[in-house]
Parts: sequence; structure tokens; C-alpha cells
Amino acid sequence: MRLVFAAGLAVLAVGVFACGGSNMSSVSGPTASMPPGNFRVDIAEINGPNSFFPSPATAGFEQIVVWRNTDTVTHDVVFDDGSVDTGRLAPGTSSQPITVSPGTRTYHCSIHPAMVGTITVQTSSGTGY
Repeated sequence: MRLVFAAGLAVLAVGVFACGGSNMSSVSGPTASMPPGNFRVDIAEINGPNSFFPSPATAGFEQIVVWRNTDTVTHDVVFDDGSVDTGRLAPGTSSQPITVSPGTRTYHCSIHPAMVGTITVQTSSGTGY
């Protein structure tokens, strides 16, 4: 009976930690999850303006944005105005959470310059600049 109880506790503990016990400050691995209300852009492949999904992307006001590398090679995300640089993202990893100010921003992968994307962050009224 004690063995069944101990096994049940172990399963419960794994479930609690695997289902959202982390916060966005630890997003960097392939099993990292997104808290509700955040916005994710996937780095899908080396395919020009279709390299990122969604593309173009529209995030809500004050949403935290995370880029997740779902490709099989390393990428990064660098805003054309220099305001954001995620650093290198290995396959299966995600960027740190990023707050992007309202407006439309263009970005690219500095490793693969043909990879380009656009994100529009809405103002509090629900529209971009």
C-alpha cells in the first residue's frame, strides 16, 4: 500500500512540474511552455518572408513575445532597428520573453539574412501606430 501511495505522489509531482510550474524567465529549452496571454512566433524554416509563423504577426498591447526555434538549425532574431537581438537559438529552444513597444517592427535572422519577418504590436486601443 505504501508503495502505491509513493508512486502516486511521484506521478503527481511530475505532473505539477511538467504542466506549468515554470515562469517565462526560464524559457530556453524544448519543453518550455507559454503562460496564457503571451504571444509566440515560431522560427519555421529558411524560407524568406515565410520563415517565421505567423508572418506578419500581430500581438496585442503589452503582450510578451517569445520566438521559438522549431527548425532543425540554429537561428536568431534581430530587429532591423537594433532594439532586439535574441542571441542564437538552437533547435527546440525559445528566446527570453521580450516586451515590444507598440508599432510595426521588421526583423531578420542575422545567420540567414534572407529570413525576414514583421511584427505589429497594437496600441492600447487595439491598433498599431
